[in-house]
Amino acid sequence: MHTTATDVLVVGAGPVGLATAIVLKQRGHDVTVVDSQAEGTNTSRAAVVHSHTLEILEPYGVTADLVARGVHTPSFAIRDRDDLLIAVPFGDLPTRYPYTLMISQADTESFLLSRLESLGGKVSRPATVTEIVQDDEGVDATFADGQRIRARYLVGADGMHSTVRDQADIAFSGGTYEESFVLADVRVSGGVPADEVILYFSPAGLVVLAPLPDGLYRIVATVDHAPQHPDVAFVQRLLDGRGPARQPAVVEEVVWGSRFRVHHRIADSFRAHRVLLAGDAAHVHSPAGGQGMNLGIEDGITAGESLSRVLSGEPEQLLDEYATARHQTAESVVALAGRLTALATASARRRPIRNAVMRLAGKIPAVRRNLAWRLSGLDRR
Repeated sequence: MHTTATDVLVVGAGPVGLATAIVLKQRGHDVTVVDSQAEGTNTSRAAVVHSHTLEILEPYGVTADLVARGVHTPSFAIRDRDDLLIAVPFGDLPTRYPYTLMISQADTESFLLSRLESLGGKVSRPATVTEIVQDDEGVDATFADGQRIRARYLVGADGMHSTVRDQADIAFSGGTYEESFVLADVRVSGGVPADEVILYFSPAGLVVLAPLPDGLYRIVATVDHAPQHPDVAFVQRLLDGRGPARQPAVVEEVVWGSRFRVHHRIADSFRAHRVLLAGDAAHVHSPAGGQGMNLGIEDGITAGESLSRVLSGEPEQLLDEYATARHQTAESVVALAGRLTALATASARRRPIRNAVMRLAGKIPAVRRNLAWRLSGLDRR
């Protein structure tokens, strides 16, 4: 049975795994990246890249391409139909990227993969890890086809249903939201701004409306039972019931759609000896606030930088520091996303009180600034 050796094996070639590999490759380490999916089967789930993410990707040669492709949205608004509750301005933030960048995950992955390949890296796929065994010097990963890879360290960036996390025997504590979520990339006309991300609150559930490149809009909504492939009529009903009323949004076409269940879970530990977890393998939460992929890319870059230092002779304690710090950050972000989701889905009885309190809070500059600071990720600098 053939065994190959590498400094770091990265399992998962989404944005998180690719970011991890880019850091390590750029710093001169031997990295192997594997993914269980065949080429081109990834969907366009995440669509938000925040200021802090653009900042931390900058040294790794990816940010300029993302910024050139994405839609720059300088404000985020929370509304109840036409009623503005809070406007969160990103334009005054102390960053070169004072906006939310809207770009499909497919584009983000494409730019990250291109950068990895320019550094001499590649992704082996489909390659499915079936077993992980650790000892004092490294990790042995066995694949479905019988191949083995021996690595000094392994990063599990293999998503919510992580084989790496299961094999490392790390619990994934939390629960599941009762609602399912629907995602759709659509063409719309009518009352839809081209430079603002809007979170609509409604007793029926939240709906997010955000511009994407090429004249598309991303719709994210909570529903009791989401169809597997939402059509024009379904998305139109969502917007009619929850979106702008004075100047309704008209859905012309659904280009892509999907559904998913949302969990709020955090791995009990982000490290098990020579295995680190990053991204959805380590934490999952509501899409409110668009934090998921951003938090994951942050994990990946931090994991890559920590591993690089350890591989270069610094103490392994750095990996414990990675695990502790990222766990604390994940707890904070999951709590924020949960609060936004709870506010968005307040009952009809509580809605007037919520709206009055939020309108009042929205008039306080410090509140708006604090929300911009947290949503942009700049509070995690």
